[in-house]
Amino acid sequence: MPAVSKGDGMRGLAVFISDIRNCKSKEAEIKRINKELANIRSKFKGDKALDGYSKKKYVCKLLFIFLLGHDIDFGHMEAVNLLSSNRYTEKQIGYLFISVLVNSNSELIRLINNAIKNDLASRNPTFMGLALHCIANVGSREMAEAFAGEIPKILVAGDTMDSVKQSAALCLLRLYRTSPDLVPMGDWTSRVVHLLNDQHLGVVTAATSLITTLAQKNPEEFKTSVSLAVSRLSRIVTSASTDLQDYTYYFVPAPWLSVKLLRLLQCYPPPEDPAVRGRLTECLETILNKAQEPPKSKKVQHSNAKNAVLFEAISLIIHHDSEPNLLVRACNQLGQFLQHRETNLRYLALESMCTLASSEFSHEAVKTHIETVINALKTERDVSVRQRAVDLLYAMCDRSNAQQIVAEMLNYLETADYSIREEIVLKVAILAEKYAVDYTWYVDTILNLIRIAGDYVSEEVWYRVIQIVINRDDVQGYAAKTVFEALQAPACHENLVKVGGYILGEFGNLIAGDPRSSPLIQFNLLHSKFHLCSVPTRALLLSTYIKFVNLFPEIKTTIQDVLRSDSQLKNADVELQQRAVEYLRLSTIASTDILATVLEEMPPFPERESSILAKLKKKKGPGTVTDLEEIKKERSSDMNGSAEPASVNASAVSTPSPSADLLGLGAAPLTNSAPPPSSSGSLLVDVFSDSASAVAPLAPGSDDNFASPDLASSEVVSEEPADTVHDADELFHKFVCKNNGVLFENQLLQIGLKSEFRQNLGRMFIFYGNKTSTQFLNFTPTVICSDDLQPSLNLQTKPVDPTVDGGAQVQQVVNIECVSDFMEAPILNIQFRYGGTFQNLSVKLPITLNKFFQPTEMSSQDFFQRWKQLSNPKQEVQNIFKAKHPMDAEITKAKIIGFGSALLEEVDPNPANFVGAGIIHTKTTQIGCLLRLEPNLQAQMYRLTLRTSKEAVSQRLCELLSEQF
Repeated sequence: MPAVSKGDGMRGLAVFISDIRNCKSKEAEIKRINKELANIRSKFKGDKALDGYSKKKYVCKLLFIFLLGHDIDFGHMEAVNLLSSNRYTEKQIGYLFISVLVNSNSELIRLINNAIKNDLASRNPTFMGLALHCIANVGSREMAEAFAGEIPKILVAGDTMDSVKQSAALCLLRLYRTSPDLVPMGDWTSRVVHLLNDQHLGVVTAATSLITTLAQKNPEEFKTSVSLAVSRLSRIVTSASTDLQDYTYYFVPAPWLSVKLLRLLQCYPPPEDPAVRGRLTECLETILNKAQEPPKSKKVQHSNAKNAVLFEAISLIIHHDSEPNLLVRACNQLGQFLQHRETNLRYLALESMCTLASSEFSHEAVKTHIETVINALKTERDVSVRQRAVDLLYAMCDRSNAQQIVAEMLNYLETADYSIREEIVLKVAILAEKYAVDYTWYVDTILNLIRIAGDYVSEEVWYRVIQIVINRDDVQGYAAKTVFEALQAPACHENLVKVGGYILGEFGNLIAGDPRSSPLIQFNLLHSKFHLCSVPTRALLLSTYIKFVNLFPEIKTTIQDVLRSDSQLKNADVELQQRAVEYLRLSTIASTDILATVLEEMPPFPERESSILAKLKKKKGPGTVTDLEEIKKERSSDMNGSAEPASVNASAVSTPSPSADLLGLGAAPLTNSAPPPSSSGSLLVDVFSDSASAVAPLAPGSDDNFASPDLASSEVVSEEPADTVHDADELFHKFVCKNNGVLFENQLLQIGLKSEFRQNLGRMFIFYGNKTSTQFLNFTPTVICSDDLQPSLNLQTKPVDPTVDGGAQVQQVVNIECVSDFMEAPILNIQFRYGGTFQNLSVKLPITLNKFFQPTEMSSQDFFQRWKQLSNPKQEVQNIFKAKHPMDAEITKAKIIGFGSALLEEVDPNPANFVGAGIIHTKTTQIGCLLRLEPNLQAQMYRLTLRTSKEAVSQRLCELLSEQF
């Protein structure tokens, strides 16, 4: 910076500032300011032209007055005039005034832009620096429009001085952040990367900040920066503290630049070049080694700089997730920080270890620190550190330590801060369910959870425990006994009353044989809580009472007296009044058989992902350890994943729990005549379970008639380019009778479908979920129809974003038109680049002929008349085959309905047979179809007969339907 001459002291400004500071009151200050403003205004309007020094002095005074909080409505033109001065101090004050006081809508903006252009073209580094600083400080869209094309040229010009390059890089970064659409990508992008090799470390630091931001949006444009960044990082890491004297901070060489380079490398997967990859590994090992060395200074600045580089290196190791040795070393280093006296280091260590716990390479190493983390949970004074400890315990939990971790969380919950109690409750509920081997332990844990933190137990938690108890025959008696004992406490939380009311209403008969829990004692115990509960809980208890009428006829009179009381029949709440009236009437006039039918035990719930996990994800936000580690670490079955297929009456289907999924695949909500736990959430497929969910037939007409597909049958995608179609026939055939679910899944990618069809038209939503923390690049899904299929099926696909961020999903819409009948299925081919490796996979897209079925109702007479008309041998196809699944009548009905045909009741003389009818709609014709399925339970065989007006259609439909049984 040029030296300030003796005349630049601006004594008048110093006197004015002194006068302001000496004012005894606000009024005196305003009076002095008004006097000065009048003086300045008269000077600016005077006939005598002011010299540059006077203009500068008065503009400085105006700027000082503005900073004191007073409005300035003149002097702008004089500030603009200062920009044309050749004296540094005058130009500097002009730019400073403009940066602070001139807005982007000012009429003077054109004059200001002209002055800036003149300074940028002057090649005077001092003036260019002032102009660039002004552009960056204002940073408006107008500035970006005027200079976004000029600044890159200055940045990459060979004759630009280092100080100007620094300013240009940071100015361009500012404009890109405010108006990214106005910064053009061009030839300069390849040249700006080479600034990473610049001799001046200040230029390298500024360029790294710019390239990192640009690479996040345009990774392909700047991928050559990886090798240069590794090379520069290697030179810094291996240098001595004396080699980079101007950029060494408390014996740490260039810590800010090192951190920026490590962040830049996190924009990309591990380098493909073995030499570059090896050099980067050496750098990271060197950083980890230096962390073990004794400190070269006791000052906090030294440890802060050293640890900043170390934590950024660990973040890069976690991001790459490809070097087991480095991951374990990083985990051990973080383990040392868990007991560091510095709170911030303990916090950062816990946070980083949460991410490490999700890596298969370092999960076991993280688990070795469980005692330290539990101790932190108990002794830490800072609530934010305790919260990170809870997160880490949740992340490191698996079957081997689940009971210990859940017990420690429950112990901590009693004294936990109110701000994190709900989150801990959700995590305890998820872990108890996910890793329960003994379901009695699960029931005990949840009831203990309600006892300790009842106010923080959301509806999703007690809904879930009820669903699990209903679905598990082996735990129902124990649950009834446990809740009965828990309700005997003098003070019970209302959520416990809800759980107790529901479970005793369903399974109270299992403990009624014990005199200590006789029907009357159960009823009196529940009714003693009635007057203390809210209206929704009272409504649930009334439903329990009417259930008791069916379970225990001996206390029917007692219950009727309660329902008949004025407090119920004349209740101010219309819901309670209506329930009391209807339940009393039902118990009075209904026969025993009718009561048994209406009030029968709740059927098992369809198995879905836990709604508690969905709530936790929503609470924590996307991209956090709560959702990503669920996919990446040991993937265990949901505790109910092994439940037996449940036979459910189509007229009384339970309401399933709400849940969430990476792909967000929803299904139609179901209803039930009884009041089960319900929520407004959608049904979604379970992406976290390796086992097939239980199959529960749903109401006729429901699109999603079956649970999620067996994810274990998904094949692993080859790391190399391959043309093999991932046949996964079992997975493909599961979509014959349903429209929603997971089509394919491996460690990188999940593909889900949601479809709807009407006559010969259909629409399919394909969801691609990135299960990693690394971007997918050049993501290109293509739907391919063979030459034979193209004339019969018109498919229109919409393009998707070629970049899929880690943990994100993209959606593709496919519009479908069936022109004529077809036999094959289209192929979905997906190509993308992950971690430097090209990925190529193909799966069959489940667009099958039966999707264009429209059900047709007909009488027995019409059916057999039509059946005889289709008696030509070429019109009939018959298949006799062995049953592959349990021969359950209700499941069979649901599959026939899901296949698309109408299920015709009381048509076949043999009531054990199943008969269906429908019409296949194509653009060119309509094809009638009749089917008959004859099960032989003794031989475990089926005979399937299909008759249509077209032989090929009969053959294809027979093939598709045979695979379902």
